[in-house]
Amino acid sequence: MVDADQTFVIVGGGLAGAKAAETLRSEGFNGRVILIGDEREHPYERPPLSKAYLLGKDERDSVFVHEPAWYAQHDVELHLGQTVTAIDRDARTVRLGDGTVIRYDKLLLATGAEPRRLPIPGTDLAGVHHLRRLAHSERLRDELRALGRDNGHLVIAGAGWIGLEVAAAARTYGAEVTVVEADPTPLYRVLGPELGQLFADLHTEHGVRFHFGARITEITGQDGMVLAVRTDDGEEHPAHAVLIAIGAAPRTALAENAGLALVDRADGGGVAVDESLRTSDPDVFAAGDIAAAHHPLLHTRLRVEHWANALNGGPVAARAMLGQHVSYDRVPYFFTDQYDLGMEYSGWAPPGSYDQVVVRGDTGKREFISFWLKEGRVIAGMNVNVWDVTDPIQELIRSRVQVDPERLADPSVPLDSLGA
Repeated sequence: MVDADQTFVIVGGGLAGAKAAETLRSEGFNGRVILIGDEREHPYERPPLSKAYLLGKDERDSVFVHEPAWYAQHDVELHLGQTVTAIDRDARTVRLGDGTVIRYDKLLLATGAEPRRLPIPGTDLAGVHHLRRLAHSERLRDELRALGRDNGHLVIAGAGWIGLEVAAAARTYGAEVTVVEADPTPLYRVLGPELGQLFADLHTEHGVRFHFGARITEITGQDGMVLAVRTDDGEEHPAHAVLIAIGAAPRTALAENAGLALVDRADGGGVAVDESLRTSDPDVFAAGDIAAAHHPLLHTRLRVEHWANALNGGPVAARAMLGQHVSYDRVPYFFTDQYDLGMEYSGWAPPGSYDQVVVRGDTGKREFISFWLKEGRVIAGMNVNVWDVTDPIQELIRSRVQVDPERLADPSVPLDSLGA
């Protein structure tokens, strides 16, 4: 076991960092564990911020990874509300915003991502929102309640997962909702046009208005308050609040300034790590949203911004820091809840990577599984309102066996028989 006089520092107070700290202790590491987070909150999970917590269904305490007392009980030193401003790799130190310098033997970067901004006039108006942090969710929840009470109008820039989940929450509160999206359907670059249209239909049935093929060019206001948004096709949409949900960017500035190898933005960006989540510096690791890892199963470098990646990546990085031989080969996974639709997605099928989509079940009833295939092999699967199938879907992806599309589409054929 690693010597007790060693110090492992974790930069990032989210799920990946908290699970890494937990794993270090559960694996028997008895040196110093220091976790530094730039929020004053204890580490928390982000999915509830656009789902149950935003809807007021979950209590605040439910979002935290551990109870506050857990950190002291496991001798994890917290520096909350602190920003790491620099890494000195030669001296193996990190410098905090208040001037404190902390030495490390191993360092984990789990700094996460930040919402992308719209470079347009009006984003400084009251009522313009981004959603990434607990405080963002609480502010947005108050706004949605007020909009629902006053028949107010929310305009959302972006029809990705966050935009759609907030649209569902806003309609649940009773607010009017318009979604502006440059692509022809929601989730166009993730699911393709056919399944993207399914989500458009779902939201349209619940009263959401879509404006496709357009981008917001200006948010107008009066006395500091939002009045409307204008789009590049000359349209104007009334608005009392705006959510900008056009994706997130990995927070890599700290790693870049330290001279660590990065991945080009055109290829998804992030900090380049190997399959054990080690960076170009053997004493520095990266996990979660910023880690662009060589994936041994998918044979590509992949950066994933979803909950499961932080949940599973943090522990793998921790074990690698301890000198264990580990390989991060989890099948990418994420989920969403919108109105009465629940969905789980496993795999990786970017545009152009597949040659066939096979559907098992009834898309009209929104109870089905869709599979993305390449050369007869399943590379991704999405189950909609069909449960307890994630394991066999992921096994099909892992097996890389060729399947018969007709049998794959037949609900009477057990999924776990297809990979045999």
